[in-house]
Amino acid sequence: MFRIFLLSPARLSGRRADILANPKASFDLAVRVRNEGAPIGEVFSFLSGLYFRGKLAYARHFERPCEGTCGILVITSNRGLLSPDTIVTSEDLRLLNRVDIDCAEKRFTRPRRETAMQLAQILPDESDVVLLGSIGTKKYAEPLTEIFQQRLHFPSDFIGRGDMSRGGLLLRCVESNNELNYIPLVGAVRHGKRPPKLEPKRRALM
Repeated sequence: MFRIFLLSPARLSGRRADILANPKASFDLAVRVRNEGAPIGEVFSFLSGLYFRGKLAYARHFERPCEGTCGILVITSNRGLLSPDTIVTSEDLRLLNRVDIDCAEKRFTRPRRETAMQLAQILPDESDVVLLGSIGTKKYAEPLTEIFQQRLHFPSDFIGRGDMSRGGLLLRCVESNNELNYIPLVGAVRHGKRPPKLEPKRRALM
């Protein structure tokens, strides 16, 4: 079974975005974004922190792409689905931030649909597309379900969890090499009781 992961994007506003965009910032990522650019996966991991970092680490660990496809694709506001290795610059991030992720925004929906359709056409029937992102809103789930139908899945453990809890869970799964259970989005109950908090990670003894 082939498996492709779709990752929801990081927010392009807020304190971390301001730090990255500061023209006086001297840390490595900020300098690269200003000059030659940096992979969007790395940039979003910085902007989002735990949640996107967890999604990307988990997807890299468990992806099983078929030949000719990328095992991980990031949903963006104006460029559809992109490989996390796609290089973006300060100007790219500025343009991404100008487009709302909204089902009524054609600058978001058109490229997302086009790139998702291209992916759907080349994927073998024995493929799962797993959404690592919001499952309770329409902006990702419904449009992607229309294209991928029964092939679109999500981790059942996401039900009831907030972003930080999901990020922590995904990183723990990578460390333990324990892949989550996926269920089809079609007909799924996506809202539920909040699960117990994750147990704090124990520090290694010196």
